[in-house]
Amino acid sequence: MTIRRLRLLAALVCLCSVLSGCSLLAGDRGQVRQMTVMIPNAQGGGYDITARTMTNIMENAGITGHIDVFNVVGDDETVAMARLMKESGNDQLMMMMGLGMVGACYSRHSTYRPTDATPLAELTEQPEIVVVPADSPYRSIGQLVDAWKARPGSVTVGGGSSTGGPNYLFPMLLAKAVGIPPARVRYRAFSGDGDMLPALLAHTVTFGASGMAEYSDQIAAGQLRVLATSASATSAGGAPTLKASGIDLVFDNWHGVLAPPDISAAARSHLIGMLTRLRASPQWRRALAANGWTDAFKTGSEFARFLTAQERLEAQVMHQLEGAIAS
Repeated sequence: MTIRRLRLLAALVCLCSVLSGCSLLAGDRGQVRQMTVMIPNAQGGGYDITARTMTNIMENAGITGHIDVFNVVGDDETVAMARLMKESGNDQLMMMMGLGMVGACYSRHSTYRPTDATPLAELTEQPEIVVVPADSPYRSIGQLVDAWKARPGSVTVGGGSSTGGPNYLFPMLLAKAVGIPPARVRYRAFSGDGDMLPALLAHTVTFGASGMAEYSDQIAAGQLRVLATSASATSAGGAPTLKASGIDLVFDNWHGVLAPPDISAAARSHLIGMLTRLRASPQWRRALAANGWTDAFKTGSEFARFLTAQERLEAQVMHQLEGAIAS
């Protein structure tokens, strides 16, 4: 084979590697990179919905090529956190995370914390909801709270997060707000909201603590009913707020994105730039409205400071709850 033919063959191989890679993303200075997003719990949960919404919009809006998405389940999100940390320097990987991961790392005494990784951006905030099966005897939050206060042991609360996560913190703080000792709350943890759904429909749990987006289809289909939301002023999906129902509690969950530690400043800037373009897209604005999410966009050092504050707040709240349960 002549040198000219060898050069032509090499050029064709390079061209095919670019054209065949719909899963490849052109990065800074024209390099071609494969992007992957890790979701730290089961399918159907809040992380899963947010991550898949994010990646679909980034692809459809032309912000990226195809992004591979995969779920990591185990030990309440700390397995995924450890996996991210082992990918040090990998600027082709992002992980969805949020308050649940902050709580899991605290309660599981994880070696790692979200602040040990590379903070990219906070994306959304969203209130929690109190949700029951459509055939539940409880038609209002007042009826549920009255029954809960009268017989705490007869009410089981379900949540798609472990101790310290938002679906744990919310019902514990709700119990405290209405005068139920946290030690008397029967909480059953699930690996995700999707895993909790059968138990909720079968009345294995009395009510669920979740987000509106996680059960929007079942709510719209009439399988589930929302009794209240923890929003500050506006209602989610027409449900009354706890404050409007006479319960002094406002609570927000949030979701954000991390990258592995020790990526370059240029790579960090590139990934933040992609997320900034996502936030500016009309598709993302429509997704925010459709899912009841609030735009809470903050990036880089601002997000890093927010994470540090959230880790401190988590420790304070959990210390108070643990003290109340122990007393």
